[in-house]
Parts: sequence; C-alpha cells; structure tokens
Amino acid sequence: MTTLAGKTLFITGGSRGIGLAIALRAASDGANIAIAAKTSEPNPKLPGTIHTAAAAIEAAGGKALPLQVDIRDEAAVEAAVARTVEQFGGIDICVNNASAISLTGTLATPAKRFDLMMGIDTRGTYVTSRACLPHLLEAANPHILTLSPPLSLNPKWFAPHVAYTIAKYGMSLCVLGMAEEFRREGVAVNALWPRTTIGTAALQMIPRIDLRGCRKPEIMADAAWHVLTQPSRELTGQFLIDDEVLARAGITDLDVYAVEPGHALYPDLFLD
Repeated sequence: MTTLAGKTLFITGGSRGIGLAIALRAASDGANIAIAAKTSEPNPKLPGTIHTAAAAIEAAGGKALPLQVDIRDEAAVEAAVARTVEQFGGIDICVNNASAISLTGTLATPAKRFDLMMGIDTRGTYVTSRACLPHLLEAANPHILTLSPPLSLNPKWFAPHVAYTIAKYGMSLCVLGMAEEFRREGVAVNALWPRTTIGTAALQMIPRIDLRGCRKPEIMADAAWHVLTQPSRELTGQFLIDDEVLARAGITDLDVYAVEPGHALYPDLFLD
C-alpha cells in the first residue's frame, strides 16, 4: 500500500486547523513536514503555534521543521523552502493551506482587507507553489494540493463577499493553470474543498456559527492523504470534494467525522 513515509511536505498555515490535520495524517506515515506559518507565539484567541504543531507532528511519528513565515513575503517563502530542502533533501508535496477570510460585502471590505486576502490567498499560493516547483520537478511523485473551491461564475458566490470570492478563486485559477503547465513534467496540481463547513478554531471566530453543524478537520486530512498518495501523472487538474474523494476510496460512513453525529450539517460555500 502506498504511504507518505519518507515524503517531505511543505505546508502553509499548518499551525492549526485543516493544515495541522493534514500534517498529522502524513506524520502518522512517517513523513517529513515543514510547517510554514506566521504564529510562533501563543495567541489567546487562536490556539496553536508552529512549535506546538511541530511537537504534535513528532509525537505522531513524523519529522517536523517549524518555520515562521508570512507567505506575503516572497523572500521569506524562498528562504523557508531552502531550509526545508537543506533539512530533508528535497520537497515532494506542497500544500497551499494558508488563507485569509472576510465574509463581508464591498462597502464593509476596505482595500486593506482586500489586499490581505489577495496577498495571502492568491499571491501566497502562487509564490509558494513557484518556490517549491523546482524541487517538485525533481521528486518521484510530486503533488501540489491547494485548499480552494471549484470555479463557478454563479453571481450568488460573488454578491455577498466579492473580495473573498476573488481571492479564493485566484487560488483555484493557480490550480487550473499550473496543472496544465506542468502536466507533461508529471507534477500533479489539484484543489480540495469540503462539502460541509469544517469545525476549526478560526471558524469559531465567525459569528453565528454552531460547530455542531460542522465536520472535523480530519475529513479533509484523510481526503488529502488519498489524493497525495495517487500517482501524480494520473490525477491532476481536478477540483476535488472531500466526501467524493473518500467515496472513491470506499469510505462512505462519514459519521466519524461529524462534530456531533446526527446534527444537520452546514453546506460549505461555493458548491452549487
């Protein structure tokens, strides 16, 4: 059975939430994981730092490299990638997980917030992927996995929060373009998105969200694992949904992933 044993993952925003769950799932195989995230000191509002993530990765059976990185800083990203290659000898997988969110309309979204989302989501995905690609091109089964939604021009996904939608779709456009650009070289570039909202610490900061209607981050981690263990030349350019990935792997009982089994689930954004 294919595993991620010995593979090196570069994960942005992996100090908590879905990014950390993906890291821990890979760590259970014995993977090497670079955690590239901003939080190095504890935040009273959001638990988790690059150091607590690294400790959890090591405890789960992996090797960790905690790196304090603001992915808006191209030089910092390139330095973090270089450190990862120096530490582990290469990079096999890039996971673009870091993202900023503001579900606000145009008049409630100042340019500074627009720039933050574009800088982290779209530009950060581009910069991180670009920095990792020279090393991915030398890997045996290279993957880029970006946590972004399927593309849609349905106005209902733009009207309530046009700035956030543009930023997330920018990530998805990176997937669309890079998948085709690097298809012949065998670098898989795919997107993964959840069917339902995922109960993370960051989600708790959004008003009126009841975590009982969410699934746990582990559903995204398990789906990511199934994507990242596929032959890179056979799965690329896809906009994948977590439960569909698991169904193809024969996993259809998803109650284990529910924060509260039996509770009605909130559908996530961007899925028609």
